[in-house]
Amino acid sequence: MRTRIKICGLTRPADVDEAVRAGADAIGLVFYPPSPRFVTLERAAELAARVPPFVSVVGLFVNAERTFVETACAAARLQTLQFHGDEAPADCRGFGRPYIKAARVKPGVDLVEFAARFADACGILLDAHSEAYGGSGQCFDWSLIPSELPLPLILSGGLNAENVAGAVARYRPWAVDVSSGVEAAKGIKDGAKIAAFIAGVKDGEARSSV
Repeated sequence: MRTRIKICGLTRPADVDEAVRAGADAIGLVFYPPSPRFVTLERAAELAARVPPFVSVVGLFVNAERTFVETACAAARLQTLQFHGDEAPADCRGFGRPYIKAARVKPGVDLVEFAARFADACGILLDAHSEAYGGSGQCFDWSLIPSELPLPLILSGGLNAENVAGAVARYRPWAVDVSSGVEAAKGIKDGAKIAAFIAGVKDGEARSSV
């Protein structure tokens, strides 16, 4: 199985081009104003227009109003929605698009039960626990990942070119999601880091097949 790769928090046209050129399967646009990676609807539309066929555009939301999610879907031609707040299952449904629900992982959180609550999601994204919403940029204790989840696993939180091969080899996630791990500064991606990260994913796949 090939591990899918999402580069999240893109804010500049050049970064979209770099992610696509390096082989990313998806790019993520952040619609959460407190984030340093936040993009306006106008900028999101500009970035989405650069994405070629067969590369997905994912919108990240945190406790957003339903009307805003609908507007963003239309403006940026979003194909998948990613919810990082305190959304209930009903808040994630009804947009005519598949959705991913993020879980902030810490000891005591029942991830199997969490995934079961969002049974109609297309995947569960595991990120480090943080009091702030959105990505934390920190790794969590990967030993907390259940051996069996009822949804495809998307691994996130503190991933970079140095540790992603080990994570992929050991846990074989359906996908990995990276943001700060491929940045030169907050919201500014580094093409060399993106390429190194994707190479790391492929290295992890090769290790797991030995």
